[in-house]
Parts: sequence; C-alpha cells; structure tokens
Amino acid sequence: MSEDLTVLNVAELKERLREQGLPVSGRKQELLERLQSAAVPSPSRSVSDLDPALDAVDPAEVLDMLPTESGGLQAFMRREGPLGVPMAGFVAVGIAAMLLTVVLFTTGVIGGGKDPNWQLIDYDANQAEAYANGLLALGHPDWEGRMSGTAEEHAAAESILENLSDMGYTTQMNSYPVDMFSINGEPSLRMCPPGALPLVQPCGPGDIGAQGRIVTFEHRTDYVIQGFSGSIDVQFNMDMPVVDLGDGSDDGAWSSAGGAVGLVDSGGTTGGNTELIVKAAQNDLAGLIRINTASNCGLVEADDCVPIFKTVLVDDVKAANGGSLPDIAFLAVSNNTGQQMRQLAEDGARLEMVVDVTNNGQLEVKVPCGTMTGTSSEVVIVGAHHDTVYHSPGAVDDTSGTASVLEMARQIAKIAETEGTPERTLRFCTWGGEEEGLFGSKAYVQANGQVLASNLRLYINLDMNHVDIDANRGNGISMFSNNAEDLANIQAIYALYQTERSDVAERYSVSFSLLDGAQGSETGMPYNSDHGPFVYDLPGGVEGDAIVCYGSGSYEYHTYADDMSRFNAESLGVSVTVYGTYLRWLAWG
Repeated sequence: MSEDLTVLNVAELKERLREQGLPVSGRKQELLERLQSAAVPSPSRSVSDLDPALDAVDPAEVLDMLPTESGGLQAFMRREGPLGVPMAGFVAVGIAAMLLTVVLFTTGVIGGGKDPNWQLIDYDANQAEAYANGLLALGHPDWEGRMSGTAEEHAAAESILENLSDMGYTTQMNSYPVDMFSINGEPSLRMCPPGALPLVQPCGPGDIGAQGRIVTFEHRTDYVIQGFSGSIDVQFNMDMPVVDLGDGSDDGAWSSAGGAVGLVDSGGTTGGNTELIVKAAQNDLAGLIRINTASNCGLVEADDCVPIFKTVLVDDVKAANGGSLPDIAFLAVSNNTGQQMRQLAEDGARLEMVVDVTNNGQLEVKVPCGTMTGTSSEVVIVGAHHDTVYHSPGAVDDTSGTASVLEMARQIAKIAETEGTPERTLRFCTWGGEEEGLFGSKAYVQANGQVLASNLRLYINLDMNHVDIDANRGNGISMFSNNAEDLANIQAIYALYQTERSDVAERYSVSFSLLDGAQGSETGMPYNSDHGPFVYDLPGGVEGDAIVCYGSGSYEYHTYADDMSRFNAESLGVSVTVYGTYLRWLAWG
C-alpha cells in the first residue's frame, strides 16, 4: 500500500525531495506533486545513510553523559576521527541508528527536528561602518546619491566587487540594460509675482520690483524629481498656468489643467505616482507637482514634510499610455513649498520650471557577485541593493544592507579558512536598479532562472536592516520568511544571540513573521524589495524560499537627510550575526 504523502508537512516534504536529489523550492502543493511524480517509496534509512554533519544527534550531549576524568573514554571521544569529526559524533550516529525508529526518521528528527549546534559568527561594527563610509564617498558630487545606471552606481558596484575579490571570492560583474531615466542637469523651480511694469517683460530685467520678489526653491530640500519624469523648460515670460488639483479627486480640475502644470496633494484619493502620472497624461498636463502632505511631517524638519523620491510602475504607465512613457515633468515638493506655491499662483505669480530628463531609454545597471563554490549544486544567495535614490546619500537605504552583506561575506570567508569547502555554494550579490523597480534582481533572476529554480536553497535579503542611532525613535527589527523551517531556525539562533550577545540584544526588539500565503495576500511575502523576484519570479511555477530583515525604518527615507548622522553600525550586527550563523550552518553544518 502506497504511503499517504499528504500528511507530511513542508519540512518533511523537502527532506524527502533532498534525499532524491530533487528541487526543494516551491509551495507545499508543488513539493507534494513533485514527490508524488517521482513515485519514491518511503525511505528506510540505515546507519550508512546518516550524514554526521547534520548534527541530528548532538555530539556534545554524548560527551555530557561520560565521566569527566582526564584521559580514558572521554578523551577518546574528543579525539578527531575521519573527516575531522570528533569520535563522539560517530558514536552519536550509532546511538541514533539503534534507538530511533522509522517513524522518527520520517517525522524530521534527522536534519530538522533537533536543534543544531549553532555557532554564532563574529561581527565587527567598525568594519561595517567603514564599508558604508566608502560607498557614500562614491556618491554624486552635488546630489550625493548613487542613482541606478550612473557612473556613481557603477563605481559602487566596482568597489563591492573589489572587496569581495580581496576576501577570496570568485567574482563576476553582471551588467543588465534596463529601462531607466537619466537626469541631464540641475533642475530649477522659481515663482515670481509681476512687478510695476509687467507688460514690458513680466518678471524680467525691465519689470521694476519683480526681481526682488522672485522666490527660489532649493533642489533636494524643497523639491525633488520623481521617477521617469519627463522634461520641461518654462520661463516667466511664457505665463504657464498653474492649476490647483486639490487632493486629485476632482475630475473637472484635471480636465481644466490641459497644457498647464498641476499642483496635487499626496495621500489623496488618486493614489500613488503611477496613478497620478497616468491621469496627468490622460488630461495632457505639461507638468505635475506632488505636494508632500503625508510623509515624515515634523520628523525630519520640525515644521515641514520633507519631499521624497518615488518612482512609477513603468509597465503600468506604458500600458495606460499607448506603450510609451509620457513626457510630463514630475516633481515632488515639501508641504511648505507646495502651500507657498498655491498661494503665489492664486496671487498671479508666474512659474519658472526647468527639468531636463531623458525617460525613454535604457541604461546599464550592475550586479556584482562573489561566489564560494560548494560540493553540491544547491546555492544560498545573500543580497542587498547598492543603488540609492538620486538625491540622497542613502546611508540607511540601503548602504546599511550593502555594508551588512560585505561584513557577512568577510566573516564567512574567515570561517572558510578553517572549515574548507562548504557543502552548498555561497554567493554574495548586490543589486543596482532597486529604487526604480527591482530592475537588477529581476534581471538576474530572469537570466539565471532555470538554474535557480532547481538549485536555490535560500535567498537572504537585507534592506534597511537598521535601527536609528536615536533609541527614542524605536528599536524594532523585523525578520520574516515564507519557509516555516527556516524561520524556526532563525528564531532558535536569535535565542542563542540573546544569551551570548546580551549586551547588544537587550537594546533591540526583534519580531518574527511567517508569510507563506499567496502572492499579494496579507499573509504572503511582500514584493517590495529584492527578495520578490527570488520568491515569485522563478520559472515553472516554483516559489523560492527567502528570509528577509527590515529595521525600524527611517524618518529620512528617500530624502536628502539619509546620511551617516543617523547610522547605527551596532544594529546591523543583529541580522548579520543571526542570518550569517544560519548561513554558516547551511554551508558546513
């Protein structure tokens, strides 16, 4: 009579698949169907089947049962045996073979049911901060960011690759052409109430009094360009209309703004940037200015809501616009700037708005990777994005994650010097193009999809895995996964971390979530960072396993103020140590 495989849980199904050399990625139903298709009978395991490296029975427990005098049996048990494993390990395997029944074997005691002998990896906060400072030094000379596709992003990728090479990894620089906008020069945003002689040249040299009343708004602090903005060159003498669209809910206001520049509140009923630019294109606006009325208000600047960068969903905009991106200049301004512009427009002030952006081409984004080849075909990938929004140093988003990847890679390389070749291949990558649409990680998954679908054991993502230096802002760190077994192991490691690194652990609150629901559901993994493609974009309907770490957020997110004054290198050590310890176990047991 054939075995009923439907009673097995996910961990048990994966164990069966690994025994048959089959892929272990995917949801429970996919794992079940793969195992059923293989028509493999229930395994009957012998002593020769057991892998000592799995630590199914902990050798330390065997030693604890022995007399403690020097020499004799305990000394023999501590002696190194074949493969560098203490003799206690082989005795433990023998005891397991005699005592465990077939039922215990098939319920996951081997390789999952018993806590492994975790060994926390080291972490150097000073080195992580040095990596971060090195990346920030490569930012744009005026705007400070490392925008995707720019010389600054490419320089960051080269620096990361050089670091990985110095650690001893086999390196590869991947380049992918992707849809990307480029900012060709410094923008300008000014308003001018006409002076005593507006008929001569409104707000020009001959307009007496006008020049002294021009209001100049500052790029980066008062306004920022939005993702895939178009271009505009409006001067005072062109008398460009400025139409107040309120919260964006009045269709009549939109239809009256054709050929004009519209002012619209963020957080209104129209939605995000994608919906706004689509509506602007449908009504033939020349430009759009989104007023920040909802984000970081009073947190970065006491009396204002600092403007933030947001992108658009390129494919959605193209689909709504006949297959192309509209050439509509798109800015975001602070709340104070927006309200001032509203009042100036109501008083008859004229607008100067100059934005020079190419939004209909492709640029290369970089994906540097360092690989330590293992003895099996399975691979574990650790990643973070090295690009930033164009106008921000991005110390937290996501220089913190990239610095974490480098420090974890450095610690793993040191471990490999004594442990030798890992069982699984380990790969450390960083992604360009994240801020505009996860372009780097999507392209990498598309280029390597078949191999990843068969061999990806786990993807680890570190995106703003950081807690602000000011403890009054909160101390939360979120760790989540779509694989119950991986999450349970992470929780077990963190419990050890709380004991062995209590001086750090006591300053942070860590939460754990299992998000194994359907894509797009509240219980599914969010598709909002570079783990998304590894979970949901693998070919053949395979769902990849991932663990992710987010920190408690940053008030300065996507603003000019995301700099090293907020940086807390210590906080990165929580996720680097916990996830790196799990990586160590996946590599060497």
